[in-house]
Amino acid sequence: MKKNFKFDVDYIREQFPALAKTVNGYHEAFLDGPGGTQVPRRVARAVCDYLFYYNANEEGAFRTSVKSDELVVNCRKIFAEFFNCDPCEVAFGENTSSNNFKMAFCFARMFEPGDEILITNIDHEANRSPWRLLEQLGFVVKVVDIHPETITLDFEDFQSKLSHKTKLFAINWAANSCGTITDVKKFIAEAHKYGAITIVDSVHYAPHKLIDVKEIDTDILQCSAYKYFGPHLGVTYCKKELGDKLNSTKVQAYDNTRMPLKLETGTLAMELVNGAAEAVKFIADAGKHHMNQLEDEVKNYSGLRKEIAAGMKAFEYYEDELADALRAKLTDIAGLKIYGPGEGAPRTPTVSFRIEGVHAHDIAAALADKGLNVWDGDYYAIATIRDVLGLEPVGGLVRVGFAPYNLMSEVDRVYEVVKEFGR
Repeated sequence: MKKNFKFDVDYIREQFPALAKTVNGYHEAFLDGPGGTQVPRRVARAVCDYLFYYNANEEGAFRTSVKSDELVVNCRKIFAEFFNCDPCEVAFGENTSSNNFKMAFCFARMFEPGDEILITNIDHEANRSPWRLLEQLGFVVKVVDIHPETITLDFEDFQSKLSHKTKLFAINWAANSCGTITDVKKFIAEAHKYGAITIVDSVHYAPHKLIDVKEIDTDILQCSAYKYFGPHLGVTYCKKELGDKLNSTKVQAYDNTRMPLKLETGTLAMELVNGAAEAVKFIADAGKHHMNQLEDEVKNYSGLRKEIAAGMKAFEYYEDELADALRAKLTDIAGLKIYGPGEGAPRTPTVSFRIEGVHAHDIAAALADKGLNVWDGDYYAIATIRDVLGLEPVGGLVRVGFAPYNLMSEVDRVYEVVKEFGR
């Protein structure tokens, strides 16, 4: 947390209608951010405005179609600022899982049986299952292990499994199971030495940290707008030089063979594209609101990119303060274990824990009764929770994930409920 930084949480909260709701007489607290955030009014308005005033199919000669096309082009430009890339490298799809399955079909036609694919045990299944399915076509899938005590990727194991046979490496940037942030740049650079294509799952990273695809030099990056205040939509970054070589997984027509249209299976949910871009503008607005405190942190940026960077930094400072406070409180509870990297290690504001002898769902249900929304289970980080940690019989973990609309008083409320389960 930056010393003397003052986050205007009231400015953020007043934009989210959901925060006015109650459960059993308690103000409802949305601590389920890793599963998807709440949506500000401006995002809903952008979706509705498109449907009310611009709804049309693409590339028509009439006014609403022309305007619709202009809006989508502008949305690509906004996400280009979000990713630090060219607008032609931004594609939209249903969600990250679907986008990766489509990518897998593309690569299945590029690779040869016996070629190797590397995945990891820290990933959500969205960045494992699409590549595992390719085993059925004769490709060899290898898995990078994690250090169970810290839930971090084992770089030496990665190096031992990487070879000139490796055609693709799928890696997670931030683990939705417990918040571990991986130094993906280091892994990507190593994979590129062998000519492997890299795919980064940034679904859990994108809501909390600034993305720079040029800095990490990945070939493909996936994220989901509903994790950072947008509608349910997946967004893909793909290097143009790679995208130009891919076989399109869509209707074959003369007008959709170029980037980025070739990565979009059919007609876009253009109302959701507009909502997703508005979510990025919400982040930028938060950046403008706090800019006077963050000029040093964002001095190397300009324009919309600078505002996005300031917004992400403001969120990071505030969310980390909440997560640090919760971890500090939970350590006082007997029998409770927090999972993830040690203090000081890179991590998102996600706190995952279990209490010895208590099923995770029982804790989550008790919190829900008090209006405290958290997740329990494996969150589709199945390899981590079930296979490596062996926590399936106890219901996995309880996961509390912070967003910039949460309050320190909600941290206290969580602690008061959870401590009743301590031994």
